[in-house]
Amino acid sequence: MITYFWHSLLNMPKNDLAWHRKDIDDEMKELEESRGFFHRWSELSDVCYTYSRARWSEYRDFSWPLSPHEYYWGLLYMYPKYSLRYLFYLVAGKIANRSVRLHEVRNPRKVEKLHGIAEKNGLDPERFEAVAKKMLRFWPLLK
Repeated sequence: MITYFWHSLLNMPKNDLAWHRKDIDDEMKELEESRGFFHRWSELSDVCYTYSRARWSEYRDFSWPLSPHEYYWGLLYMYPKYSLRYLFYLVAGKIANRSVRLHEVRNPRKVEKLHGIAEKNGLDPERFEAVAKKMLRFWPLLK
């Protein structure tokens, strides 16, 4: 219930079933390749995010690949990680262009993702990258 409400607040786009399946498969692969406690925990939170987002998008036809214990550990990291990213993009979007309201949760440290977000929202990619890099000095916990 809390997760459904949280996803409603983020209001990310709902995609088709194939998109969600691929997203979950990609995140599971990254989880399997992760090394170290914090890296694995971060990847676990990504799996929880993609799975819960698919369920929020009304898709239920997934076999859950994690134990309940892993899911709850992933949720503990997921909420702050993705909430901080969401707030980061809200602020960055307003700085780059007051009329833009960004709904994004991608990793802001990846330049190619910043450029894609900028282009999708009609922002100058170089300016948006500069805004994001400047902001990241004050948002050190984002990864």
